[in-house]
Amino acid sequence: MSTKRFPQRVYRDGEEPDPRFSLANERTFLAWLRTALGMYAGAFALEALSLPAATSWRLAAAGVFLVLGTLAAVQAWLGWSATEMALRRKQPLPGLAVGGLIVVGIIVAVALVTIGIFV
Repeated sequence: MSTKRFPQRVYRDGEEPDPRFSLANERTFLAWLRTALGMYAGAFALEALSLPAATSWRLAAAGVFLVLGTLAAVQAWLGWSATEMALRRKQPLPGLAVGGLIVVGIIVAVALVTIGIFV
């Protein structure tokens, strides 16, 4: 048990898992952060570029992408910590916290952009 690692609520219980599993968990965390950055980039691009879409549709799609980016960042942290705690306690791995919401949100954002272009 190491009390000097952050966050302590993750590392205070259980024992060290196989490093391969912890490293795979960290790679998944980083993938969610890349997804969040991509969502933010999409939101900013919708506003920075002069698209032929109606302004209200562009703003709505940009807002959806901003919310999705935030959800992806939250999923990264919650997913990493829950998985790391499960690995340390030798429990079954948890499912996605907000992954389904992100998929639905991407579909909504793409639909808003598509509708806005043809309106």
